[in-house]
Amino acid sequence: MVITDTHCHLYVEAFEEDLDSVISRAIALGVSRFFIPAIDSGYTQSMLHLKKNYPDQVFLMAGLHPTHVKENYKEELEHVKALLAKGDYCAVGEIGIDLYWDKSFFREQQEAFRTQIRWAKKNSLPIVIHCRESFDEIFEILEEEKGEDLRGIFHCFTGTLEQAHRAIGYNMKLGIGGVVTFKNGKIDQFLGQIDLKHIVLETDSPYLAPVPYRGKRNESSYLREILEKISIIYNKPIEEIARITTENSKVVFGI
Repeated sequence: MVITDTHCHLYVEAFEEDLDSVISRAIALGVSRFFIPAIDSGYTQSMLHLKKNYPDQVFLMAGLHPTHVKENYKEELEHVKALLAKGDYCAVGEIGIDLYWDKSFFREQQEAFRTQIRWAKKNSLPIVIHCRESFDEIFEILEEEKGEDLRGIFHCFTGTLEQAHRAIGYNMKLGIGGVVTFKNGKIDQFLGQIDLKHIVLETDSPYLAPVPYRGKRNESSYLREILEKISIIYNKPIEEIARITTENSKVVFGI
């Protein structure tokens, strides 16, 4: 059984002490494909080191995370552009708009999101979207940029059924992670109405650990808990959920 974690930050400080053990635990449970979203230029070398150590399991994205869009965002975007020019990146992400933490760079977030979408299309790459308290703002830009050359993943999807259908309409898969196991997560109430062909699995490690690990450091091996919850929602064996969601990840990333 091959399970794909489409979103995990395995290069951050939370994994400095035991990264190899974290990856070994995941692989032992069938999680053997790790897609790695970027944050900003400060993490590039750590990401490249991770790829060097696990060349067959790890696939890197390039992008500027919306919460890291600050005064120097144009310099950061130039860094992303330079990485994409070198090739060997599976997506542009994670990118988007976050109005939860800080709204003071909203216009810059919009510009960075729009710019990176266009680079993704130019390089025939998918995008991976970060959306927090910003569905309307995200959809506004996707409406401008929609087309056959736009595809990707709505990472950590936490919206409504209506928002799910709208995201799918822009050729996005829904990234489903630990929130689906939360009592107040709400997406478990309607997820079964979404065709499985639109779903991919993710952990967002080290964040958003699923029940029963909620509040602790998340890691890719915990994707099994997410898989089991989705198996219950769709009333299908976990092996089938793993197979379909991994195939969906191949459709998005081409890997």
